Amino acid sequence: MSRFRLLISEALHSIRANLSTTVAAMMTVFIGMFLLGVCIALGSWMVSWSNHTKKEIVVNVYFCAQETCDKPANNRQKEQTLAQINQIKSQGLIKKFRYVSKEEALASQRKKFPEYYNVLSSNPLPDAYKITPTRGEDAGKIAAQLAPSKLNGVESTQYNKRVSERVLKVAKVIEIAFALMVLILLVASTALVANTIRLSIFSRRREIEVMKLVGATNWFVRLPFMLEGLICGIGGALLAVILLLITKTVAMPMFNLGSTSGDVHAWPFALTSALMVLTGLVLGAVGTGITLRRFLQV
Repeated sequence: MSRFRLLISEALHSIRANLSTTVAAMMTVFIGMFLLGVCIALGSWMVSWSNHTKKEIVVNVYFCAQETCDKPANNRQKEQTLAQINQIKSQGLIKKFRYVSKEEALASQRKKFPEYYNVLSSNPLPDAYKITPTRGEDAGKIAAQLAPSKLNGVESTQYNKRVSERVLKVAKVIEIAFALMVLILLVASTALVANTIRLSIFSRRREIEVMKLVGATNWFVRLPFMLEGLICGIGGALLAVILLLITKTVAMPMFNLGSTSGDVHAWPFALTSALMVLTGLVLGAVGTGITLRRFLQV
């Protein structure tokens, strides 16, 4: 315990001796960790939103109807379409599907748009299959295998993948922009932590020589500097967690990033905070390691 207290006191003495540089390093880590927390929160929310959008992708297979085709789909053609759907499902591309009769489709549309469909004297809607892909990205493959050119009696195959692709592209651009910003700040934070440790080593190089002469091991000399780097890293990370908590409590309700669906959400705040603190520790350790390897010759 006495040796541990000595290491702590040496680290605190070094911090006090280079207070301005230490504060600058801690503030740089603080800014980098705060942006990292914002990136995690916004990025995870965007990924959750895009996954929710992909789950809503449905492939609709419409059969030829009397009102739209010269030759409406017969029972044999519908059975062939069902067989093809079951074959695609056996490949793992389809999560579920169901048959929607023209009568069911008309009843659904009358509930949604009564002013248009209640005045109709006949039913213009076709029979259809509503197919939910296992993955949203598989909708194109399913639609291609159920195209009218491959199945008799099928009038059209439609799905809303275009909207999902736009959402995913926007989410990807945002994630890349935040990742680049955080990467630059992480590199700057590591460099400044390393510079802080290097200044500490240069200011105490004679003391280090004396310690070596009286028999101090390399690790005994290195540990105070490592603790100093870790203190800078975790101090900046904890400040970032506090600011992120304030931002989450005060500012986030103004943006109202909620969703009517419960499966759209960012990562839990506790997990984000743990990642920020862990990254701060890694920054301090990496910055110290770089300096000790290159500049500390004992």
